[in-house]
Amino acid sequence: MIFQDPSLEEMATVYPTTRDELAQINGVGMGKVAKFGASFLKLISNYVEENEIITASDVVVKSSGTRSKVKISIIQQVDRKIDLEDIASNLNLSMQELLQEIEQIIYSGTKLNINYYIENIMDEEREDILHDYFMTASSDNIRLAMEELEDEDFAEEEIRVYRIKFISDHAN
Repeated sequence: MIFQDPSLEEMATVYPTTRDELAQINGVGMGKVAKFGASFLKLISNYVEENEIITASDVVVKSSGTRSKVKISIIQQVDRKIDLEDIASNLNLSMQELLQEIEQIIYSGTKLNINYYIENIMDEEREDILHDYFMTASSDNIRLAMEELEDEDFAEEEIRVYRIKFISDHAN
């Protein structure tokens, strides 16, 4: 055995692609990096490239500590097209908290493709209504959108999720 399961799990979450990043993984010292690092880094780098995964080194997150790891984990799970409810559960967050984290991510300029999730929660006609609304709205305020779209019977979560898609597609 070269690495313990917790080290491998962290590698599968963080995707280290440099020797320094690999050395930051718990349970991985410079000795193991020197002895085994090249093989692991090559596999991880190939996987990241093939799957177009955003790694921690690709992301500049303007927060610190645990919150940064949460944001990176969210980005990686969205890249893997994991259901947002499952991401919230995996990170021990409410759906409201997850959406707040995702909004912070996209407002910082990082694109997130959540089309897979939107396609599962609403039909194309409802997407078109929201798209048209945000294209012509003077504000991306959720309360205002709820008021103006009240006849369409949208849930706040639907509007927030679509706003995330819209901002990621059009503003980032």
